[in-house]
Amino acid sequence: MKQRLLFLGPPGAGKGTQAQRLAAREGLLHLSTGDLLRAEVQAGTPLGQEAEAVMASGELVSDALVLAIVRSRLEHHAGGWLLDGFPRNLPQAEALESLLTSLQQRIEQVILLELDDSVLIQRLLARGRADDNAEVIANRLQVYRQQTAPLIAHYESQGLLRRLDGAGSIDAIEERLASMLVD
Repeated sequence: MKQRLLFLGPPGAGKGTQAQRLAAREGLLHLSTGDLLRAEVQAGTPLGQEAEAVMASGELVSDALVLAIVRSRLEHHAGGWLLDGFPRNLPQAEALESLLTSLQQRIEQVILLELDDSVLIQRLLARGRADDNAEVIANRLQVYRQQTAPLIAHYESQGLLRRLDGAGSIDAIEERLASMLVD
């Protein structure tokens, strides 16, 4: 099975759910950037203190800081890993590739979870989060298309991208994913 993975897809496609399940089943290090930032802050590391100060001011954490945290998790990790939520745009992808080259770890496969907008919107509204209203969701999908969708062509041109239908039950999607990752 592929051991160094990147998950892409719009909000609500099921990236986090499938990443958690796959990482647990296969013993992969699950690197969700949001979770990583929270863990660094909670642990009180120097990177965490820097991230906390930035987040407390309402700003977005810089690409350099996110990359430093990813580096800190990967540089002493010899096993497989799964990146979920990063990179979000082409400059981040290029910086990540440079980092991974320096660590002699390359992405083996990029999984794109695809789903119709109508289903994405239903899923996001069903989560019941305060920030998941129709206007916010429409904006998040627009931001995804503008910033993250160009990564699809980027990874496709490298022969790394595989498309996964994100429709259906969690278990059915997990089965399709598992069959994609077999060498």
